[in-house]
Amino acid sequence: MASQVKAKRVLPGFRITLGYSILYLSLIVLIPLAALILKTAGLTLPQFWHTVTSERVLASYRVSLLTSLFAALVNVVFGLLVAWVLVRYRFPGKKIVDGLIDMPFALPTAVAGIALTSIYAPNGWIGSLLDPLGIKVAYTPLGITVALVFIGLPFVVRTVQPVLHELENDMEEAAALLGAHRWRTFRKVLLPELIPPLITGFALAFSRGIGEYGSVVFISGNMPMKTEITPLLIITKLEQYEYSQATAIALVLLLISFALLLLINTLQRWTNRRLRTS
Repeated sequence: MASQVKAKRVLPGFRITLGYSILYLSLIVLIPLAALILKTAGLTLPQFWHTVTSERVLASYRVSLLTSLFAALVNVVFGLLVAWVLVRYRFPGKKIVDGLIDMPFALPTAVAGIALTSIYAPNGWIGSLLDPLGIKVAYTPLGITVALVFIGLPFVVRTVQPVLHELENDMEEAAALLGAHRWRTFRKVLLPELIPPLITGFALAFSRGIGEYGSVVFISGNMPMKTEITPLLIITKLEQYEYSQATAIALVLLLISFALLLLINTLQRWTNRRLRTS
């Protein structure tokens, strides 16, 4: 008798929740993307091709993609180190350090950009020390990379931390008892478990870096053909009332991001499948 009683659910049924999900997804994602495509359709094919392949636009693609790639790679290495320290060690001020990791999420990006520019400018605290060595950070691609490292680090740390919490020390201790040195233990025991979250953190940091504007616009210097990022070029087109050209550039950037994320997700699924079968 009791088995025939339907289980009560906290949320409504499948059809209602699915309907709300599709409605929310449409309002937030699908409709804006459709408007982007429709606005771009106002250009003829030659006009679209000329807009997205002009020398200035290609240079902005190169700056945005390369700096985002380098910043994401840096965050993979140092994000893993930070997550390892926060999970495996106890030290005074650990909770403060853990809270500071999320600072880029709470801090307005424009404020972060101004702060980084003032620090790394030739007359800034760090810039004044690097300038005599011939190292220029502000108003160079290196400065853009520094800003993207700042805003992308939390993605890697927060993705790796839960996995490190779940990993038991028993496997490391067993490997050490069997004579494996530290590097071999890390490479054979820990790294296979950390590869999927590292790929996820890389993808999140990379995709965030491609579209980042506020923290980069100040430190980049905005020099066309040198340090001009694609989001800034889109804003420039909008300020000049060239809406179709702006949406065309944004559409190409969206397609590049989607293709790269699809590639990274495919690689992640292949890695997970290989780890399960090994």
